[in-house]
Amino acid sequence: MGRIIVFGAGGRAGRATVEAARDRGHEVTAVVRDPARHPDLTAGSGVLVTAGDVTDADRVAGLMAAGHDAAVHAAADLAAPPDVFFPAAARAVLTGSRRAGVGRLVVVGLASVLTTADGVPLMDTPDYPREYRDFYLGHAAGTEVLRREGADVDWLVLSPAGDFDHGGTPAGRYRFAPARATSRITYADLALALLDEIERPGHRRVHLGVEHG
Repeated sequence: MGRIIVFGAGGRAGRATVEAARDRGHEVTAVVRDPARHPDLTAGSGVLVTAGDVTDADRVAGLMAAGHDAAVHAAADLAAPPDVFFPAAARAVLTGSRRAGVGRLVVVGLASVLTTADGVPLMDTPDYPREYRDFYLGHAAGTEVLRREGADVDWLVLSPAGDFDHGGTPAGRYRFAPARATSRITYADLALALLDEIERPGHRRVHLGVEHG
């Protein structure tokens, strides 16, 4: 199997991706801000936990260069301005992918900036919550960096088509879908989609939504 590096491995999406990758037999580098806060990530075998800042292009490139075949960016910093953090992180993982020759980059996105079947961003549909709009727009800016500056990198953004099913039972399957406010998927099933797209890439340089299949 391959070697995968996961930025934001301490979050729910990142943690689910680490577990899924390990269960499939991949060697995993789990990148977090403070490894001492995540001792459980080393449970089992095949996981190396290390410190890193996903907005630090030199550090990201150095971590990626250690023989990784694919990278997952699932990080967020809720204390940082979204319009600064997400574009900086996108540029750093693009830079790292180029320097290290990483073959596949998958980014965990946000349904709010995904378009509906009518072609309208979910965040612009009637009655959609607006109190976190700055966060939505920050995510959108990060994805725009990938589109504008990542033509030479094999990237993909995957997000829930609506939201995460935080307490649901994983279905073990998923389907691609346009944005829909009532759509749900578990973290484990999103990780399944991420790993499938790493092992058998079927989509490139787009943002896609996934939901329970």
